[in-house]
Amino acid sequence: MTGIDHPCSFHDLPVFTLPEPGDDNPWPATRPAPDALAWRLECTWEGPEFAAVWQHFLTSVDPAQVRALVIGPWWQDDYSSLAPVIELITSDAARFPALRALFLADVVGEECEVSWLQMCDITPVLRAFPRLEELVVRGGGSGLNEETLELHPVRHEALKALRFESGGLPGHVVRAVGACELPALERLDVWLGSQWYAGDATVADMAPLLSGGGFPRLRHLGLQNSEIQDEIAVAVASAPVVAQLESLALSMGTLSDAGGLALLGGQPLTHLDFLNLYHHYLSDEVMERFKELGERDDVHVCLDGADDWDPDDEDDARYVAVSE
Repeated sequence: MTGIDHPCSFHDLPVFTLPEPGDDNPWPATRPAPDALAWRLECTWEGPEFAAVWQHFLTSVDPAQVRALVIGPWWQDDYSSLAPVIELITSDAARFPALRALFLADVVGEECEVSWLQMCDITPVLRAFPRLEELVVRGGGSGLNEETLELHPVRHEALKALRFESGGLPGHVVRAVGACELPALERLDVWLGSQWYAGDATVADMAPLLSGGGFPRLRHLGLQNSEIQDEIAVAVASAPVVAQLESLALSMGTLSDAGGLALLGGQPLTHLDFLNLYHHYLSDEVMERFKELGERDDVHVCLDGADDWDPDDEDDARYVAVSE
């Protein structure tokens, strides 16, 4: 699960893992205020099940003041579905009037590969928390899983940031995002992943995201970690949404000279503050042209993570940064 780590902060708050019942040194010397932290809940192999962790949280912290919540590993003996966790959170939604941010599945490779995470329908979260401003979902779909990530089109007035971190994001999720009405959305990041892990989204699925009409306040767009990064770059080169952006991320995927030259030859990118192309397969010549763009027009262009690729070698494949 390269490129995925536990966040130290979330929603501009430090992440603090809820101590287990009976922990010898459970809390800092000064008990933190409920609204001063992003509270992380997790199950350990020796600890209680998630339902007990959830009840412990509700009795240890005033849920009415909690602003941010991070869900870590929720299973013990097997990689079970996230659905019971979603049911618990949404059933108690009325107890969390201040909740503004939710991170589903803060899990790293040592705990479970991203493609093994048993996801579910996350739509109830958006319906239960109409004031939610930030939602991060890690995991997606895979033929290995009994359950896969689902989203149904909704209207949500408050959501400002939405991020999917996946080694394989199903196309139906991408289409659902494009069909949502999110008038406040400012940041959207979508890790598309590999076809081997159900990452079957096409450029056509992304058309509503590229049109610029669906999310009028969008200022950052990330279409990342894709095996079709060149095709995406070609579409982005003439996409109406680019004109309203301040930053654009086409990172973590298989971007080569074909996609890079399309970007350079397309609509102006000089209004961007940041162009993220991290983890790419661009030649030195094309990288130099992007560096010139950055120097000439004061655009911060990230070209780190360059990888070698020989287009004439059939066995020399390009890979996304996050898949299994």
